[in-house]
Amino acid sequence: MIIWLASYPKSGNTFLRSLLTAYLFTTDGNFNFEVLKNINQFPNNATFEKLGIDISNQKEVIKNYIKVQEETNKRDGEGIRFLKTHSTLQDIDGHKFTNLKNCLGAIYIVRDPRDVAKSYSNHNSTSIDESINHMKEFNIGGGVKSKDRKNETITHIGSWSSHYTSWKEFDKVDRYLLIKYEDLVKETEKTFLKVLTFVSKLTKKKLDLDKNRLNNVLNTTTFDSMQKLEKHNGFNEAVDLNGKKITFFKYGAKNNWKKFLTLENKKKIEDIFREEMKELGYL
Repeated sequence: MIIWLASYPKSGNTFLRSLLTAYLFTTDGNFNFEVLKNINQFPNNATFEKLGIDISNQKEVIKNYIKVQEETNKRDGEGIRFLKTHSTLQDIDGHKFTNLKNCLGAIYIVRDPRDVAKSYSNHNSTSIDESINHMKEFNIGGGVKSKDRKNETITHIGSWSSHYTSWKEFDKVDRYLLIKYEDLVKETEKTFLKVLTFVSKLTKKKLDLDKNRLNNVLNTTTFDSMQKLEKHNGFNEAVDLNGKKITFFKYGAKNNWKKFLTLENKKKIEDIFREEMKELGYL
């Protein structure tokens, strides 16, 4: 059964995936980029193509979100599958992205939108102002090209605020854990233990914590460690723009926006997302 790792892009999803895959899919807790493949992104081309769904047809993809998840769960049997997604939970053309029959719950990672704007601008090689405009609109993303992985299908992301609000639907049925990126960076062990405890609750399996493995996870998934890994080995999830790889692990610190955003940038973001930022304690 599926457990979602959901977030707006550039909000720390890869950091949480790194922690989870190193702890759950290695014997010693030592992280490497290969282990990330144990948590794939949804939607992605391969899963739809297996069912003969035309991935070039957006309407067909949207219409078959649930069907693909049903088939995934059938193949997995009693197993648990974590899936990363940047999709909004809003209905698209009358179709739902997921439902409670096909997943156990969702872990939602949120990040200060001021930091998201800076990270997004680096990721897409655009200005911060363009990133802010992008974040306030209902956006469609996906199709990141890499020779090392299947292209992602079109993803309906939505705006930053609608994305965050939509995933709170899971909170109504007590199948939702909100994780702030800032907490994951500042108090990694404490925050990650919350995640493992939540997973234990969803799966109804006792958490037997392996402290040695956990310590290795924490030591090998620091931002500096992953920056070094990317520098030496490359990272196949980094965006390729015009034949040039954009560094993925570049701005990982919290409150990094203070170095890069103008007062105008800051005011614009705070005016647009004020309600959600207050709710989350960013204002």
